[in-house]
Amino acid sequence: MKLLIDRILQDGRSLPGGILKVDSFLNHQLDPNLMYKVAEEFSRRFAGKRFNKIVTIEASGIAPAIMMGYILQLPVVFIKKKQPKTMDNMLVSEVKSFTKNRVYTVCISRNFLTPDDHVVFIDDFLAYGNAALGMIDLACQAGATIEGMGFIIEKGFQGGGDRLREMGYDVQSLAIIDSLDDCKIMIRGNQ
Repeated sequence: MKLLIDRILQDGRSLPGGILKVDSFLNHQLDPNLMYKVAEEFSRRFAGKRFNKIVTIEASGIAPAIMMGYILQLPVVFIKKKQPKTMDNMLVSEVKSFTKNRVYTVCISRNFLTPDDHVVFIDDFLAYGNAALGMIDLACQAGATIEGMGFIIEKGFQGGGDRLREMGYDVQSLAIIDSLDDCKIMIRGNQ
C-alpha cells in the first residue's frame, strides 16, 4: 500500500533493537484519513471471505478495526489487556508484547466471541505473532473461526507472518519491513 509505505519512510524512525517508531500517525497520534484508507484496503483484501465480526486487541488495532467495521457495517470487538471488574464469563489467554517486553493476560467475553462467529483479526503490528497466537487461542476456546488476519505493518524479519502462513492462516500485511538493520527502514518491494 503505497500511501502507507510513503508515510513509514517519511515519518517512521528505526530505533536500535528492531523497533519501528510510527507514533506520529499510527500508535499514539492517529491520522484518521490514513486509518480510513487502511480499512478500505483491508476491506478489499478480505472481500472474498465470509465473516460477521472484526476482532482486534487493544489499543493500536482499535482505530483501523473500527474504521473497517464502519465501512462493512460489522461489529468490532477488542481483546482487553486487563480484566475489567465487570467482566465475567470470559475467555483468557497470555500474550507476550515484543515492544513492552512483558506478558499480558488478555480476555474477551464469551458473549462476543462464539461458535457462530467468523472473524477477521486486525492489528497494527505483526512481529513474532504473539498477539495473533493469543487470538488463535481465544478463537479455539470459543469455537469461532478465523477467516483472515490483517496487519498494518509486518516485521518480516521477525518471522511471525511466516509462522502464521505456515499454520494456514490468510495473513494480509499492508507493509512488510524486511530489515531495520543499522536503523535503516527497508520495506519489501521498495528497495
